[in-house]
Parts: sequence; structure tokens; C-alpha cells
Amino acid sequence: MTSNRFYTFSLIFLSLLLGYLTFQVLSPFIKAVAWATVLSILFYPLYAYLGTRIKWKSLASVVTLIIILIIIIGPVSYLSVLLVGELKQIAGSVDKGQLQSLSKIFEHPWVTWIVDKIEPLFGAENVDLKQTFIEGVQNIGHSMLSQITTGARNVFGALLNFVFMSLSIFFLLRDGPRFLARFRNYLPFSEDQKDTLEVQTKDMVVSTIYGGVVVALVQGTMGGLAFYFVGVPAPVLWGTAIFIMSFIPMLGTFSVWGPCVVYLFLQGQVAHGIILALIGVFGISMVDNILKPIIIGGRTKMPTLLIFFSVLGGLKLFGVIGLIMGPLVVALFISILEIFRNIEGAGENVQA
Repeated sequence: MTSNRFYTFSLIFLSLLLGYLTFQVLSPFIKAVAWATVLSILFYPLYAYLGTRIKWKSLASVVTLIIILIIIIGPVSYLSVLLVGELKQIAGSVDKGQLQSLSKIFEHPWVTWIVDKIEPLFGAENVDLKQTFIEGVQNIGHSMLSQITTGARNVFGALLNFVFMSLSIFFLLRDGPRFLARFRNYLPFSEDQKDTLEVQTKDMVVSTIYGGVVVALVQGTMGGLAFYFVGVPAPVLWGTAIFIMSFIPMLGTFSVWGPCVVYLFLQGQVAHGIILALIGVFGISMVDNILKPIIIGGRTKMPTLLIFFSVLGGLKLFGVIGLIMGPLVVALFISILEIFRNIEGAGENVQA
């Protein structure tokens, strides 16, 4: 009996130790593999379609990978160049103190009236809110310049991650079903429980990735074009901001286009402000209400507050890919907990 316990504890200890070491070995590649996983899921229907026409799986995987890379290298690379250029221009203007348009906002009668009402509430009568705001924006500008410089130095690392991501996509597409089948065999659940977990995971993947990424792309594109046509500076930057904020519940895309509408009104561009407001209400925000229900349907959906914190936590842990991986990890955890809850409930019913 003692030897069996020693064997069990030794096995658990070795499993935890080797699991930790394996994580440390693979941790430098987690982000590349995470991007590969998301892209593989997004484009797997295309791979499956090509698989019906191309009998050699490796060739179908290569063709799908080439299509993915064309989509990434083309539009995404071009937009990235535009985005970096806009960030440099904004950061340079802020760094040089060229904030006349922001300074004029504080001189607007509406803003002056609001500030006068707010100051007594926070005991800020002796604080120069205008100067404090401008100094805060300048600090952001300095930080942006620093981040852009640092990012330029990490080009080689980004290229390596791109190569690792491409290799991972190829193998995930070609061998994905085999990986999943093997992973399924390692799960310590009954076949019914494995089927339940598989269904819940698929629902969460569709809700998180298809329902999140597709909607965010549509909203970001619409927002960028709207900002461009109404003459708002840095439309690519604002479109990217809408894409990111689309994943964050409660705040959403309104947190980007709403302040821009107010800015246009305060600048005296009333017509442009009205146009942007109409596009925001009946276009950008409406996409979320129309497209998501069509994509998600009756599938499992996490509570809004949990999605909010999982998105923010995912961003902190994984970076940009955390927008997707955060909710996905939490969703899988909830699915596992649900299985254990059902097991416990079944055990109680048997004892009764």
C-alpha cells in the first residue's frame, strides 16, 4: 500500500516537474503557436474544401497556408506600415508640443462650462486641467516614440515568429484532426463527457473567434473608412482602435467613434460629426447586433462581465492575441468545471 502511494506521488511529482519544464521550453513560441491556432481555425473550412479537391493533405495545407500568407503579407503589412507612419506622425507632433487643436477644445464654451461644474466636485479649483491634460498626452507621445523605436529593433524576432507561425499553421491544418484525436484520448473522462466537452469547445471557438474576429474586422474596416471620409486624422489608427475595442464588452466601439464625434462638433465640423454619428449608430454598432447573432446563433455564450475581464487579462498575459485567447482559455476552463460538476451531481444521485 505504501509503495503504491509512493509510486503515485512520484508519478504526480515527475508529471508536474516535466510539465513545468516543457512549458518553459515552449514558452518562447506560445504567441506564434497561438496566432497559428487562431488562423488555422479561421481558415480550416477553406482547407477542408480544398481537401475535397486535392487528395494530398500536405499540398492542400500548403495552398491554404499560401492564401493565409497572401492575406496577411498583403493588406495587413500595408496597413501596418500606414499605422506605424501615423503613430510616428502623432507621436512626433505631441513630442514637439504641437497640440493646438487639443488646446482649443478647452477654450470651447461647452467644455469651459463642464470643467467649471466638475472642478468643485473633485476639489480641483486650483488645478490647471488643460495643462494637466496636455502633459498627459505628451507623456503618451514620448511612450509611443519609445515603443516604436523598440519595435523597430525587434524586427528580426518578429520575422522568426512569423516563420514559426507559418510552420505551425501547416502542421495544424494537415494534422489537426489527428492532434485532437490524440489529445482526446489523454482526457480522463468518459466518451459522453468528451463529446460534451468537444461540443462546448466548438461552440466557444465559433463564438470567440468567428463571432469576435469577423465582427471586429468588419467594424474596424467600416470605422477606418468612415474616419477617412470625414477627414479625421490617422484613420488607420482609429480603425485599429475600433477593431480592438470591439472585443471589450460594455465599452465597445462607441468608446472610439463617440469621442471623435464630440471632437468634430467642438471643432465646428458639425456636418462631419453628424455623418460619423450616423455611421457609428447605424453602421459600426449595428454590425455587432446583426452579424454576431447570425454567426453565433444559439451557441454557448459567456457572461458579459466574465468576457470583459478575460479580454483584459488575455491582453496582459498574451498581448494582442489575448483578445481571443483570453476568453477561449476561460471558456475551456468553465467547460471542464461543468464536467466535474456533472460528475459530482451524478455521484450524489447514485448515493441517494
